[in-house]
Amino acid sequence: MLTALSRENVVAEIERAGVVAVIRTKNEAAIRAIVDAVIAGGVRILEITMTVPGAAALIKELSDDLGNTCILGAGTVIDKDSAKRVIEAGASFVVSPTYDPQVVSLCHNHKIAVIPGCFSPTEIFSAWKAGADIVKVFPAGNAGPQYLRDLKGPLPQIKLMPTGGVTIENSSTWIRAGAVAIGVGTALLDPKAIADGDYLRLTTNARQLRESIDAARAETKAG
Repeated sequence: MLTALSRENVVAEIERAGVVAVIRTKNEAAIRAIVDAVIAGGVRILEITMTVPGAAALIKELSDDLGNTCILGAGTVIDKDSAKRVIEAGASFVVSPTYDPQVVSLCHNHKIAVIPGCFSPTEIFSAWKAGADIVKVFPAGNAGPQYLRDLKGPLPQIKLMPTGGVTIENSSTWIRAGAVAIGVGTALLDPKAIADGDYLRLTTNARQLRESIDAARAETKAG
């Protein structure tokens, strides 16, 4: 893991990559194969959710093993005690499904990037004012890319990362709508492929996702 990166640099790397792989599975034994497959496809910002059995221990193990090949964070962090555990385990960023000011404060005290989940404009703006480095728009699929465009109109300064309902097929639409990055789970980490041990499918998905994001950014820049 890129342990030398500052909080600001971690945020910059997430923006540069444009995608966070959300790893949520009950198959703890498959985690390393999943991680290796996604990295091979060019997606190197990885979020291990706290719903994965032994998540904190896995983050510690992966942090020690992966070196400079990825940036590893923790997801589904819902309270400050969980945040403290994953930070001590080596997480470079913390993602929550909701906005908890105490989690934001704790992460910043430890110089760790924090991405709380919000949905309404009031929640999003409150989290941003409290110091959220990026705001996760969740569940994004319930609103669609037009909602992101509508938010960016009056709130252009807020860095938004839609998560939930984001797919390979619609990833470019979210980027064109103004997302600094997208969080992708099932669409990238196909449960059937994992159950079948078809990790090449995950690598292919990651590569296609990476290509879609790059194309959307090139189009936006050109146009």
